[in-house]
Amino acid sequence: MSKLHIAEIPYESGEIRCRYTRYLSEDGTRWIRHGLYQAYYPSGVLKSEGTYEDGLARGAWRDFHANGQLAALGQYEDGVEIGEWQFWDTDGNKEESVTY
Repeated sequence: MSKLHIAEIPYESGEIRCRYTRYLSEDGTRWIRHGLYQAYYPSGVLKSEGTYEDGLARGAWRDFHANGQLAALGQYEDGVEIGEWQFWDTDGNKEESVTY
């Protein structure tokens, strides 16, 4: 793996849409996400947060509603949802759990 770079992708308004670390593939043709990933609503509120490992989602991920309330919590392994995922409504009330 080559050196990690921080990428910040903006909305047209200039606010940050997402921020993540990445490295250039060995053949130099594409960027591969590796490390912390954060996505934001146009308001600047955190939308999603998790980790990539060599381009695949891995470990704990959290998604949020636009009001900042937790929307979903679960785990990824090799880019696939695994185990129990929990979901909440915009008021913070638990809605359901799904097992993958």
